[in-house]
Formats: sequence, structure tokens, C-alpha cells
Amino acid sequence: MGRSEREPRTTEQAVNAATNNRAPECVGSEAVTQGVRIRVSPRYFPAESAPEENRFVFVYHITVTNEGDERVKLLSRHWVIVDGEGERREVRGEGVVGQTPELEPGGSHEYESYCPLPTHWGTMEGSFQMRRDNGETFDAMIDRFFLVAPQEGAEVKA
Repeated sequence: MGRSEREPRTTEQAVNAATNNRAPECVGSEAVTQGVRIRVSPRYFPAESAPEENRFVFVYHITVTNEGDERVKLLSRHWVIVDGEGERREVRGEGVVGQTPELEPGGSHEYESYCPLPTHWGTMEGSFQMRRDNGETFDAMIDRFFLVAPQEGAEVKA
């Protein structure tokens, strides 16, 4: 699976950075690498969460779009997940949700997955390894996105 280490950041600093000092909420991301656009839209999933047991579940919707001129295939994924206590874990694996989609120029692939956390907020970022028809591989970056469960009465300090 991966290694675990602490991120040098306090909860307050990370939440403030994620929300620009607004009420905390999930914040998505979008990045383009060598013609591959990756858009992420996360949301809190209360039906599968149990805050009293420190279990917060987040669903994220990903759209991968090939904006380049050549067909690409998604080979593998690499995630870096950091919870609200700064605990970091890395996840690597083949494809996404059991698939290794091929994207023609202009084509897209969408899927949803989930991430359980032991804290009410955290971050995810990473990359998808892609391969062109000519055999060239590259990492399409997934910019950091924020997973934040609503907290009753929570305030973000300026």
C-alpha cells in the first residue's frame, strides 16, 4: 500500500488554506498534464460515515479527458492521502475501479470512488500513469483536493 508519515502542517492552517477562511467545505481540483485534463469533485457521504466512531467517508467524482492528439491509456494510479492529524498514506494500484480505460482524442472517462478518513477533513492528490500508442508513458497530475465534513458550530479562524 504505502508509507505513513506526518505532514508538517496544523489542522487550522490546512483548513484555512483549503477554504480561504470561509466555512469549511469540500473543494475540488483540476489539472492538465500533456493534454490530459483531470477534474475532481469531492463530497461528504454522511450515510456511510460514523463521526462518533471517527469514520468520515468522502466520495469523489473524477473526469479524465484526453485533450491531446493521440490516444492514451490509463495504466495505474498513485494517491497521497493526508488526514486532519497529518497522517499520510500512499496508495498505488493498477487502473481505476478495476478499469484501464483508453481515451481517444476528445474522449473522456468518468468514475466515482470513495475515501474513508479517521478525521473530519483531509486532502488527496496524486497522479495517473498514462501511456500513448507509441509506448511513451507520463504521469498526469491530480492536483490536491480537500475533503471536509460539515462540523456543527465549527468556525474557521482568520
